[in-house]
Amino acid sequence: MKKAIFPGSFDPITLGHVDIIERAIPLFDEIVIAIGINADKNYMYETEKRKNFIEETFSNQPKVTTATYSGLTVEYCKRINAEFILRGLRNPADFEFEKAIAQTNRKLSGIETIFLLTSAETSFISSSIVRDIIRNNGDVSVLVPTSVIK
Repeated sequence: MKKAIFPGSFDPITLGHVDIIERAIPLFDEIVIAIGINADKNYMYETEKRKNFIEETFSNQPKVTTATYSGLTVEYCKRINAEFILRGLRNPADFEFEKAIAQTNRKLSGIETIFLLTSAETSFISSSIVRDIIRNNGDVSVLVPTSVIK
């Protein structure tokens, strides 16, 4: 069974995340959307709320589950027997940043990282941009799934 995790803070989940996950579904038997918990980070949405956004978005997709974790991503992969880490790339800067992490993860654990390029329609979306729009009472309906808008 090919099991991957898609780690992130998902604060909130965006249509860019959804695009990557939907295109990865045929590649894996199971995808765990893994919400990383970082005590030093100041989140807009509580962990349970972010988890609910994701679960509602993928409620009709049995191959997708949601979990939370803290600590090293590769250690979490080992705990749940995930063989792959899934990451989305929006631009060359993302690749350079993610490449170093992927190489380190492979060296530490043997776990491979699979990169998918975001689609042209979602490549400009980031959670930080979405949060800024929300803070300023803007309309994010074209950037996030309906679960976030509710």
